Amino acid sequence: MNPAEVTQAALPLPSADVSLIALFLQAHWIVKCVMLGLLACSVWVWAIAIDKILLYGRTRRAMDRFEQAFWSGESIEELYRSLSVKPTYTMAACFVAAMREWKRSFESQAPSFAGLQMRIEKVMNVSIAREIERLERRLLVLATVGSAGPFVGLFGTVWGIMSSFQSIAASKNTSLAVVAPGIAEALFATAIGLIAAIPATIFYNKFTTEVNRQAQRLEGFADEFSAILSRQIDELSRQIDERPSSSGREDRYIGQKSVSGRP
Repeated sequence: MNPAEVTQAALPLPSADVSLIALFLQAHWIVKCVMLGLLACSVWVWAIAIDKILLYGRTRRAMDRFEQAFWSGESIEELYRSLSVKPTYTMAACFVAAMREWKRSFESQAPSFAGLQMRIEKVMNVSIAREIERLERRLLVLATVGSAGPFVGLFGTVWGIMSSFQSIAASKNTSLAVVAPGIAEALFATAIGLIAAIPATIFYNKFTTEVNRQAQRLEGFADEFSAILSRQIDELSRQIDERPSSSGREDRYIGQKSVSGRP
């Protein structure tokens, strides 16, 4: 063996920089793109999570305030007038939609109760669907990042390992000091994918449960308010049947009555 080769083999190999920044800078450009994309997804996930936490907190407080006002004994007409002049959400939006349909039914010269209950239920269902859609907005992003993030990171890892093997073949050196940096760069992409995917999955499950809980509250209020209006419709129908009026003035008076019948 050539003494020069023996001496060179005995020399310590230069230590490779395996810091996170160095791993990113030394990675293949495709792996860099994967890392940057996953980091952007991670930031987006946290931004959505913070926005949803604040949104669901406001929604819960708004529901609590509305339920307190609705069941406090305050006149429904006064509550409707106070809510109809400003944008409403959640239960208040459902209530305003139902009351608006109730009042439209009495704007004609000959008010009729035919199909009124069904129309009120339909407008409340539409209002609930809109609120649920508002609460679920951008949750699909969390689901996508949570399910696809690890696979995107795995793609970066596979590509990085392929590049490392190509470098090993070119240098004809299989020592651990040569192999380790390339493998570490590749595995770094998987780590970033997990960093993006794990919070996304946790937040998606948490927010989905919260949306279902708030949807149940909305549907429960809609059922209760629909029952109240149904009793009122039956009462007004009996009044019209028992006291018919040829001029129709009495019917119009009944149509302008305040909604009552809350337990």
